[in-house]
Amino acid sequence: MKRIIIAGLIALNSFMLFSQNQGNEMYQLSQLKNNVRSRQVSSYDRTGGNGDCLSGIKDGEKVTILDVKGAGVINRIWITIAPGAEQLNRNNIMMRMYWDGNTFPSVESPIGPFFGNGWDESYNFVSVPLAVSPGAGKSYVCYFAMPFATGARMEIENQTGQKIDAFYYNIEYVEMAKLPENSGRFHAWYNHEVTEALPGGENEWSLLGEAGKNLSGKDNYLFADIKGKGQFVGVNYYVNCPSTMWYGEGDEMVFIDGETQPSFNGTGTEDFFNMSWCPKEMYQHPYFGFGRVNNETGWLGHTHVYRFFISDPVFFDKSCRFTIEHGHNNNLTLDLASVAYWYQESPGKLPRTFTKEERQPKPLIGASDIHLWRHAWRVENKSGSKLWGNEK
Repeated sequence: MKRIIIAGLIALNSFMLFSQNQGNEMYQLSQLKNNVRSRQVSSYDRTGGNGDCLSGIKDGEKVTILDVKGAGVINRIWITIAPGAEQLNRNNIMMRMYWDGNTFPSVESPIGPFFGNGWDESYNFVSVPLAVSPGAGKSYVCYFAMPFATGARMEIENQTGQKIDAFYYNIEYVEMAKLPENSGRFHAWYNHEVTEALPGGENEWSLLGEAGKNLSGKDNYLFADIKGKGQFVGVNYYVNCPSTMWYGEGDEMVFIDGETQPSFNGTGTEDFFNMSWCPKEMYQHPYFGFGRVNNETGWLGHTHVYRFFISDPVFFDKSCRFTIEHGHNNNLTLDLASVAYWYQESPGKLPRTFTKEERQPKPLIGASDIHLWRHAWRVENKSGSKLWGNEK
């Protein structure tokens, strides 16, 4: 009898757990849909041949790769481009998406940073909604759901200064008579800024004196400034650090629905990205991690860190200003870029757009630059050849 009761309790608990978790993907796969039809738009060869790409896209040319009417949801985007990133700068191929007949884009980003490759580099990247896949980052993949009520349009613009030889794509979507209620519109925004140090210098870890304080978030770096009801669902963050000093003492500060004091006030950049204690190693969890780490001295150079709020979106009713400090109290000069991802109730305008010139990253600082600084410091101190470097 005890065995029967125990078995019954186990079965009941399993049923309750399953019932409470019916929103999971594997369960959803088993649920048949009514009045939904799958569609695909691609670059396939219309003649039946094997020239399955758009070819010869000139510099400055815009090309529409998706233009559908009615209601539906985009559920997969796959892209590959030739020549490779070492010859054709993915930071200068723009991607824009327009929902429901609007003339303004709700998604605007260079292709590389959108999918998870910063600057003009190419490397493998793995997460749940976005990936850049082998070899060495040749294909771009997106699984973010992108609903639309009356139509969707997607375009690319070649700003590379040269011809795109081949642009391949598959875009899968479902069409339906009407969108389910509460279907948000997908948004993504690229930002880029070379931040300013404090007037007193880059006083990280209080090396130059007493550290200042930041309560207002006034000069924080901006991930997103959203107007309307919605939910923030992720960010790719690209850091170009010109110093060996740790770049990540900055805290995230999130202002919801017009707050003057943040609802979210973090404890450090690495903490926000679910890590700790100034890490520098490759780590790619489905929801967060490092897509790239610098291979230079200290924290010099390029780092790509990401976090997707799959199970913990940041909800807001009227607005969301999502920011992060650049160093503690915004004391560091950093070359920062990001792509933020969110859903909101209706298509909204993005904060601003960036020209090709405004998007260009600063050059990398390396060991030779540090050696030249050391030489200039020796000359300035007029003390000859025995200065070690830590004299005060």
